[in-house]
Amino acid sequence: MDNDVRYIRIVPPQPGDLMRYAWIGIVAVIVIILGFSSYYAVPTDSKGVVQRFGKFNRITDPGLHFKLPLIETVSKPQVERIFKDEFGYRTLQAGVQSKYGRKNTDESLMLCGDLSVAQVEWVIQYQIGDPKLFLFNVRNPGKLIRDVSESVMRTAVGDSSVDEVLSLRRNPIEGEVAQKMQEVLNKYESGIRIIAVKLQDVNPPDEVKSAFNDVNVAQQDKERAVNQAREEYNKVIPRAKGEAQQKIKQAEAYAVDRINTAQGDASRFNQIYTEYKQSKDVTRRRMYLESLGKVLPRIQKKYIVDESVKGLLPVMQIGEK
Repeated sequence: MDNDVRYIRIVPPQPGDLMRYAWIGIVAVIVIILGFSSYYAVPTDSKGVVQRFGKFNRITDPGLHFKLPLIETVSKPQVERIFKDEFGYRTLQAGVQSKYGRKNTDESLMLCGDLSVAQVEWVIQYQIGDPKLFLFNVRNPGKLIRDVSESVMRTAVGDSSVDEVLSLRRNPIEGEVAQKMQEVLNKYESGIRIIAVKLQDVNPPDEVKSAFNDVNVAQQDKERAVNQAREEYNKVIPRAKGEAQQKIKQAEAYAVDRINTAQGDASRFNQIYTEYKQSKDVTRRRMYLESLGKVLPRIQKKYIVDESVKGLLPVMQIGEK
């Protein structure tokens, strides 16, 4: 059996080879980095705002897009999402049984137009209407929205009485605040669109709450009494007007009937008089017969006496029943 002995020669790497491998690795890493940074994905609820060397370049829709690596950067503001901001209170946990944090009286305590003090809590909902303006014209959008909302709400509450803020003008105040906020944000070119403003709890301060409740009870009693009076008024007055109108119509109908009857009698008399002038004997006889035709039916017993009869007693037979 032959014993073959093989020798393996280990040649140490040369300095040139190490440099070549290093450069290959660096190039591979750069290619990988460039490859992964040359495309980006925009979510369905967002828009892609591309900046080239920090300057606005274009806006892209949701989906997969390409960009110049290391030169272009992309921001993805959520333009479809509805953001919410609360004033006077904070929601710690939303759900079926929401949990709220400590109320902020510095935000909610306001002076009304009738010099009454009320704690006004409200919430606003907004969207990013223009992503370019939102990213480049506003340094701190959250602070801007809070400052504008608080300023406009205080102005609206200051122009209204406490009763109007509590119940009478809640919806108009919400609409006015939303409109004025949008006007101010448009003036600043913020790219923010106000969706809704909703007043939440509006209460008097705790120190005067009992007195305020008494006033509310008195106002409710007053409104109930006024409503009852109006109900009674609506029952009595229309019925009286209807009865008066009915009597007027009856009187008018009676007057028309009497006038028509009088005119008919006068016309008939004129016609009879005309006939009477033409033939007095015939007319007199006809009138006599007509009068008898009206009178005789109302007489129970009638005695017709002939001119040739000389004595009435035998004819009338007074002795007989």
